[in-house]
Order: sequence, then C-alpha cells, then structure tokens
Amino acid sequence: MLRFIIRRLLIMIPTVLIIITLTWGLIRLAPGNFYDSEKNIPEAIVKNIRAKYGLDQPWYVQYGRVIVRLFGFQYIPVRDENGKEVVGSNGQLVMKYEWHPYPDFGDSLKYEGQSVNRILATTLPVSITLGLLAYILAMIVGLITGTFAALKQNSKFDYASMAFAMLGISVPNFVLGPLLVLIFSLTLYWLPPARWGGFPSWNLLMPVLTLSALYMAYIARLTRSGMLEVLRADYVRTARAKGLSEKQVIFRHVMRGGLLPVISFSGPALAYLITGTVVVEQIFALPGLGNFFLNANLSRDEPLIIGIVAFLSLAILVFNLLVDIAYAFIDPRIRY
Repeated sequence: MLRFIIRRLLIMIPTVLIIITLTWGLIRLAPGNFYDSEKNIPEAIVKNIRAKYGLDQPWYVQYGRVIVRLFGFQYIPVRDENGKEVVGSNGQLVMKYEWHPYPDFGDSLKYEGQSVNRILATTLPVSITLGLLAYILAMIVGLITGTFAALKQNSKFDYASMAFAMLGISVPNFVLGPLLVLIFSLTLYWLPPARWGGFPSWNLLMPVLTLSALYMAYIARLTRSGMLEVLRADYVRTARAKGLSEKQVIFRHVMRGGLLPVISFSGPALAYLITGTVVVEQIFALPGLGNFFLNANLSRDEPLIIGIVAFLSLAILVFNLLVDIAYAFIDPRIRY
C-alpha cells in the first residue's frame, strides 16, 4: 500500500504539469486578449502593456515563467541597498528569481493589485465550506435513503424514494436554486435570499441544499443498487446461516460491500462540490472560487485561470487517491 501511495503521489507531478501546459496552450489559442475593449487602444499603449506583462517575449520564455512559478520561484525586481528597484541600461527593470516553499501564480490581470495566491486564499474558504456541507448532507441523506430502499425493496418507501431521486437528477441546480428562493425567501420569508454570512449562517441553507440535491439522488441510487447486489451474495446467506442477527449482517457485511460504488463516486463528487459551484455562487451571490473562475475566463485572466486550474486538478487527484486508499480498508479483497 505504501509503495502504491508513493507512486501515485509521484505521478501527480507530471499530471498537473500536463494539465497546466494544455490550459496555457488553449488560452493562447483562444482569440482576443485581456486588454481588448470596445475602444481602439493606440498601438503604443498596446506595446507598453505587452512589455509590462512579458507578452512580447517568445512563447517558450512565457511558458517557462509559468512553470517555474508553479514550483515556487517568484520573478521579482532587483532592489538596491536603499530598497529602490534597479533599472538596466535598456530602461527596463532588472529582474531575478527568488524561491518560496509554495507556488506563485503571479498577479491577476483583471483584479489589479491582487495576487492569484491572495484571491485563492480568500475564495477557497467559501467554496470549501459550501462544498463540504453539501457533501456531508448528500452522503447522510443518500446513504440512509438508499439503505432503507434496498432493505424494503418494492415497498412504497422504495418507489417513493427512487421517484424523488429521479426528480433530483432531472431538476438542474439553476432551476432548483431560484425555486427555493421564490418559496422560502420571497413567499414565506423564512430564509435570506442571498449573500455570504459566514459559517454557521442561515444564508448557507439554500445554497447547500441546491448544490447537494443532485448528489443526494445519485448516492441514494448507488447505495440501493450496491446493497441489493450484496444482499443476494453467497457470503451474506452464509452469515445469516451462522446465526448472526440482521443488524450484524447489514453493518458487517452488506454495507461494506454495498458502499463500494458510493466510495468510488464520492472522490470526483467531492472535488466538484468544492470547485464546481459557479452556478450556485452566481444565484446566491457568494464570493467563492466559482465566480472568480468565470470572470477570469471571460476576461482572459491567464494567471488566475492557471492558478485555479492547478488547484482543481490537484484536488481531483488527491480525492481520487483517498478513494483508492479507502477501497482497501473497506474491502479486504482489494490489494494494490
């Protein structure tokens, strides 16, 4: 197991580099620039902007700067003994690389004066709080509903729960969110319609419910199908024949095998719940990562796009690794 974990951790480095390379290339292939506007910008100003952000340099120099920043090297101006920036004979600042133990994605092009690291630090707590709460709610409701539906197969509860699960899968969050606002905020006046109120706060209730509804439905269906398959297995019949109580059979044998599809689904689901909250954040005006990612794509903010994509890819890889590790603990037949 230890060798497997180390091997997977080592594979993450080239995987993230490939994702960053593809992202950088797609940004360059896309038409337009971050400084484009409806008004015609004089050629001299365009030249100065490109020189300021290093866009006038060869593509391999620009790409290399992105990669070295990913490994913690910051490209900063050289300062003299008095703290003033040193200017070379060509009139440009003298720059150097300085290493720090964390990635440096540079400054945002849209949000002037803010670094990408600072934007990530301020928006991630919002998205992580929203995503984790939605994940916990989806797991609790989905597991309980799916378990009871499997144990009471073909009952009224089974049919009703699976009908609601299909409804949860069919209704997208951009429909469910405004519907909840219309009912609970504008009609009943029970909950605030929007804005971030921190944790804990009533402002989180509708966004969490909107984000988790789809995953409640998926987890309920996966739990039901997985447990029905295990309930018919030979070793479950053997456990009952040995005289184990129904509770022991369910918790010791059925749930361990029946939850494997849920564990497999939960890794990518958790990554998406934390990072893919664009629509929900737009509906409820939350200052999370999704809003900044959308604005970065619309404004061609290359450093911010690369910083967010690097975090997303790393989060997905880590969660998938945790899922693989959990597999071996839940099912002793699985070995790496």
